This record gives sequence, C-alpha cells and structure tokens, in this order.
Amino acid sequence: MDERPNGKRASGVSRRDFIKGMGTGALGTAVLPPLFGQTIATKKGRVAVYDRKPITLTVNGRAMSLVVEPNEMLLDVLRDKLDLTGTKKICGRGECGGCTVLLDGAPVYACLYLAVRADGRSVTTIEGLADGDRLHPVQEAFIEKDGYQCGFCTPGFIMTASAFLEKNPDPSPGDIKQALSGHLCRCANYPKIREAVGAAAAKMRRG
Repeated sequence: MDERPNGKRASGVSRRDFIKGMGTGALGTAVLPPLFGQTIATKKGRVAVYDRKPITLTVNGRAMSLVVEPNEMLLDVLRDKLDLTGTKKICGRGECGGCTVLLDGAPVYACLYLAVRADGRSVTTIEGLADGDRLHPVQEAFIEKDGYQCGFCTPGFIMTASAFLEKNPDPSPGDIKQALSGHLCRCANYPKIREAVGAAAAKMRRG
C-alpha cells in the first residue's frame, strides 16, 4: 500500500478518513434507502412501514386493539403484549414450528409473521383451541398417546394438526408425516406424535 509517514495515502486521504467514509457510505447504502417511502399491504390498504401502527385483531374469539412496531412479529405481540405464552419462541427463524398459530384457520409461523399483517384477521393460539374445559380432540389424543415429552414443541404440532385434520379428516400415515414435516421435536418423539394425530382423526370422524 502506498502510504506516507503522516498516515495519509498518496491520494491525500488518511486511513481514519477512509474507514470513516466507508462506514458512512455503507450505512447510507444499506440502511437509509429502505427507511423511506416503503409501504406494506394490509386489509386497510397500503400503509407506511416505519410508523407504529394501531391494529385490531381477533385472538381466540376476542376482539383486541393495540399498537405495534412496524418490525414487531406476531409471536412477540402474542407473548409479550397479550401474555399468550403457549405459543413458543424457540428458533426465531421458521425452522422448528414451535410458534405455529392459526391465522384465519391456516397455520403460520408466528416468528416470521409481521403483526401489522394480522390487522383485521383472526388468530387462534393453543390457549384458544379448547372449547372451555373441553379439550380439542387433538389435545386429547396427544395426552392419551403420549404425543409429548418435554412438551415445548407440542403446541406447534397441535395447532398444525388441528388445521390439517379439518381439511383431511381421514389421513394416511404418509399424509400425517407430510403435514407435520415443518416441525421439529428435539426429543425425537415423532412416532408417538404421528400416532396421536391418527387417533385424533378417528375421534373427529366419530364426532
């Protein structure tokens, strides 16, 4: 490198000026452009991304209104603002399925779903799956068939299984395996989990 004794390069720029300039340039390139003029589609139309947003959603049958940050995930809103801690925060990147909730009846990873996108929609968590004191058939089957060990991943499996059985009430073992493929059980209790889902399907068919 052609550098003079006073710390300046032949170009007349010091090492400190160069590093400082690189840092400012990187910040300007990587951060500033996305901060302005960005919008996101919601049921109420397109809204600016970087403002706090009031949202209304129905959680386990109850209408709720709250204000969320633009980058706040549905998982964090459920756990930290609504105290619904049955939805588990595990991997944080959509790999394990422990945070699965039902959004308008369809399973989603709450750790990857922006809370602002849930505006005007219905969310069901593990706390809202039972009918009062009466457990959902999937919950009953998990208990009867020992479909859990540590239980940490169990809520996610149950939420996905309950939505799956609404669409496929008479699944084959292969169907069940495929439906649960987005979930990880660190205890490796997969045979019992699949058995529980099969038993729940039989329960639901019997009514």
